[in-house]
Amino acid sequence: MAAETINIQVCYASEATQFLRALQVPLGTTIEQAIALSGLAEAAPGLDVAALETGIYAKKKSRDTVLREHDRIELYRPLIADPKQARRRRKTAAPV
Repeated sequence: MAAETINIQVCYASEATQFLRALQVPLGTTIEQAIALSGLAEAAPGLDVAALETGIYAKKKSRDTVLREHDRIELYRPLIADPKQARRRRKTAAPV
C-alpha cells in the first residue's frame, strides 16, 4: 500500500528572489521538513532560511507544525520599518 501524500506549497519573496514550489509530501510532514524538501536553500544560497519566521496563509506557525492538504507555507522577512511609524510619516507628509 502506498504512503498517503498531501499537496502543499512553499513560498518566499524578497526584492531579489521570488520562490514558489508546489510539492507532494507524506502525510505527517512538518513545516521544517517541507522547507528542506522544497529546495529553497539551494535556490537562494545567500538566504538564512533558519532565521526566517514561518506561517501558513499569513498566520504564524512554529516549524514543528504538521501540515494539512493544500497548506501554503510562507517564510517571512524581517520588517525594515515599524508599520506604525511609517503610517505616521505618511500622514504628516500628506498634503491637506
